[in-house]
Amino acid sequence: MKNRSQESPPRRAASAAPRRLSKEARLRQLLDVSWKLISDEGTDALTLGRLAAEAGVTKPVAYDHFGTRNGLLAALYEDYDIRQTALIDAAIAASKPSLNEKARVIAASYVNCVLTQGREIPELLAALSGSAELAVVKRQYQLAFIEKCKQILAPFSGTQGVSQTSLWAMLGAADALSQAAVVGDISEQQAQDELAETIRAMVKRSK
Repeated sequence: MKNRSQESPPRRAASAAPRRLSKEARLRQLLDVSWKLISDEGTDALTLGRLAAEAGVTKPVAYDHFGTRNGLLAALYEDYDIRQTALIDAAIAASKPSLNEKARVIAASYVNCVLTQGREIPELLAALSGSAELAVVKRQYQLAFIEKCKQILAPFSGTQGVSQTSLWAMLGAADALSQAAVVGDISEQQAQDELAETIRAMVKRSK
């Protein structure tokens, strides 16, 4: 048997190579870094080159995920939409089956989500103004939100349900009230209360 001095020295662990993220995990990282950049410095500071530098990746990685700066901004809006939808769905599922409660939850969830993003969403929309990417993403979100509200409010509305015209008007009110709360023209509670009343009145008119 070899004595201890004759034994081969234990192998040292090889230096761990930098962990390679999956495509989905890398996308999440790039989106998180982008949100932080917008929050810290504003939308003008966000370019694909700057994002790559802040995220510690090469420029081709950022371009592979988003294609263009507008593609990145549209992806951020879609990311915001997904989180907003998840919050509203969870709140609705936990709410009581009454018109007052459903209206209150829709209003509170919508306003809270906009306020959580602070200045980022208005700046994002301004930066994407007129872009084809935003038009597609925003319209998909608007139609999905309107359909969701129509289904939630159907048990309390007339046989024809709430009209599309009324639902579009409600969405416009939701956006306007939320942005007024963001800049401090009205309080968060005032925005929620007015939006909830708008929803209740809309449903009552449908009967």
